[in-house]
Amino acid sequence: MENYFRSLQAVHYLPILTTIFSAYFLYHIGRRYRERGGSHLFWWAAGVFTYGLGTLLESVITLHGNTPFLNKAWYVAGAFLGGYPLAQGSVYLHFKRSTANFLTALTLPFILVSSVFVFLSPVNVDLLEAHRPGGASLGWQWIRILTPFINIYAAIFLIGSAIWSAVRFTKIENGRYRAIGNTLIAVGAILPGIGGGMAKAGVVEALYVGEFLGIILIYWGYRVCSFTPSLNPKPSTVIA
Repeated sequence: MENYFRSLQAVHYLPILTTIFSAYFLYHIGRRYRERGGSHLFWWAAGVFTYGLGTLLESVITLHGNTPFLNKAWYVAGAFLGGYPLAQGSVYLHFKRSTANFLTALTLPFILVSSVFVFLSPVNVDLLEAHRPGGASLGWQWIRILTPFINIYAAIFLIGSAIWSAVRFTKIENGRYRAIGNTLIAVGAILPGIGGGMAKAGVVEALYVGEFLGIILIYWGYRVCSFTPSLNPKPSTVIA
């Protein structure tokens, strides 16, 4: 164990910083939800919480060791809940409430059932890395086939809506700052996905960097949009 800690680099401590920053972000967005209400803010708060939960589990696994339960909890928090709640926030902002409720009723049971399958799955302990989270140790490898469907949904409604809003605001007078804010959100949402792809190739450190930079950019975009004066007429935006 002592030799392991000597081999750690600064990047292995990044999930701790990401978790702390997520808690800070959650405080701000939670306060805004209490002041203004809104289903979109509720879902974004839930998304920031699960984001931080995933990096907290990464910290525990990296620094103290992996277990089947910790690894499964990380997989659910990261693969299934990493972007989904944030995407639902965008759904509730951009669509009619009836449409948003329909999409929630369609996708949330899928998320919950998939999560239950993860926890019920046997574990191949020979593939469970001692200090690195991953999905290779899941005995039911078919579960990993479900992940892209969730990620595609999140990409469409989180990244896609942010890009759409950024483009739309560039065409509106005084919409420059919200265009910048939504661009930051889009880039921040993309980075963890890039890091996750590299993690599957064995470079889990790239995931830690992507998550850290991603949450900072999303928060930065949130602050830029939140404190920009309302436009008239008021168009749709990822952050309100």
